[in-house]
Amino acid sequence: MISLKNISKSFGKFKVLDGVSLTFDNSIIAIMGPNGSGKTTLLKCILGLVIKDFGEIMVDGIEIEKDYRYREKIGYMPQYANYPGNLKVREIIELIKDIRSERSGHDIELIKDFDIDEGLEKKFSTLSGGMKQRVSASLAFLFDPPIIILDEPTAGLDPFAAEILKAKIFKEKQKGKIIILTSHLLAEVDEIADRLVFLLEGKVKLDTTIAGMKNGHGESLGTAVYKYFNKGVPGE
Repeated sequence: MISLKNISKSFGKFKVLDGVSLTFDNSIIAIMGPNGSGKTTLLKCILGLVIKDFGEIMVDGIEIEKDYRYREKIGYMPQYANYPGNLKVREIIELIKDIRSERSGHDIELIKDFDIDEGLEKKFSTLSGGMKQRVSASLAFLFDPPIIILDEPTAGLDPFAAEILKAKIFKEKQKGKIIILTSHLLAEVDEIADRLVFLLEGKVKLDTTIAGMKNGHGESLGTAVYKYFNKGVPGE
């Protein structure tokens, strides 16, 4: 379980996160919000890549500042794949394996399904944007982590690759994992997520199950969200 209590973070005079409190358990949680709402900063605070100004973050009951080894439980796909361009794909995979040498056995399902084997000897800088995203996604799942954090995971992927990734997300959920993702696509969130957290100006404006948001009316998530923010229809 991941617990966030009253998390705040500012960059200069701009407050990116303002008293965010959330708990994440074994499910697929989608974090949405307009650009600048704090989505990526929130993920990076959990990862320890951004240091919060105030509040408490706990993973499995341990404060993250007290034991950096919690990161071994997390697989992370950033919004933009930014691995060393002069390294071959094979070298990047081996480098990450060496860094995470404490784990035995690797989940190479996405490496196979994305046909990454065909480009192992290519330098990362020469790959297309979509292939870079495929490599990044494969690395997020490589060590079979109990927590998976995906920042705009289908951005830049072709429809076929996006479906492969969504199927993998569903499969990992069945293992009881915590999967947190950000997305700008309501239809995608409607399809794969169990829960929606909506951030606005660094605050949690909505935290509900997808089923509760629709309220049994059979409408799309986009329609339900529109009603909530424009007509005050409450999510449950």
